[in-house]
Amino acid sequence: MDILDKIKSTMSQAVISPSSFFTGRGGLHMAQILLSLVTFIVSALKGSSSHSYWSYAMFTWSFCPLITLLITFVETFKLEILLVGCMDWSDFASGMAMTFALMTVTVAVTYVNFYFCLTCIHGIIVSVFAILCALLYTLEVIKDKFIDRKKGSYLAALPGFFKVMEAFVSCMIYVSLSGYRDKPMVIVCVVLYSIPFPILPLIIATNIMKKLKVCIPFSVDRFSFIFLVISVLVYAFTAIVYPIFMFKGNPRPSDCPASYCIWAIQFMVAFFTYVNLILFTLDLIFTLLGICGFKRT
Repeated sequence: MDILDKIKSTMSQAVISPSSFFTGRGGLHMAQILLSLVTFIVSALKGSSSHSYWSYAMFTWSFCPLITLLITFVETFKLEILLVGCMDWSDFASGMAMTFALMTVTVAVTYVNFYFCLTCIHGIIVSVFAILCALLYTLEVIKDKFIDRKKGSYLAALPGFFKVMEAFVSCMIYVSLSGYRDKPMVIVCVVLYSIPFPILPLIIATNIMKKLKVCIPFSVDRFSFIFLVISVLVYAFTAIVYPIFMFKGNPRPSDCPASYCIWAIQFMVAFFTYVNLILFTLDLIFTLLGICGFKRT
């Protein structure tokens, strides 16, 4: 009964403000949603592509507006007050804006690289829309951080965004993987890449959902520390093994444009491997020292 009374009391504080759909933050969200959907539709008009970067772009232009719409709905009808005891809504919303900016900027860069050409009208149009999407999401991050000066508790703060970056780079590694089927040691690296990837979203989710973190019968912070140690070892191993066995007897071709050269895409996997090794190592060091908002375990 107490819970029902608390819910009724909380709902009575909610103020429906549909006008926020078209003003301020809500207006920016609506622009992001519409532009992302238009980009998705225009890109799909030409038909599908077997290229993994195209699939990732389509996922981004559908996932980002979907979650943005959910955030807009919650904020328009003031439903975030129902989540006060469960999560820091402002941190979640700002953190998702940073994530979407990261995703859309990357998609804009990769789409222009692979599909833009001066004689490709369709490629030019989609590239322009992709860049505009990235600019809109980046504008929201600038507004949150530098104009509204919002402070994050996890996802929009350095510890959470490190985890988002690590998950994002892991995703880019998988998107870029190619030409490894006849190389056993590279297959081992592919298997090792899969160890940290599914755990990262779970760590992020448990840190966002306060109630969930309390209910778990072990220390999430200690688990995260063990996970970081394992991840550093995994990426230290792959950073050595992947380049040796992928590029042994596989020199860069003399004609190797980034837009369709398999060697260049394989090189990106090595590059992203070193990026994640640096991110996980810094994450581990900051956690050990307990600085920059990282919890010392």
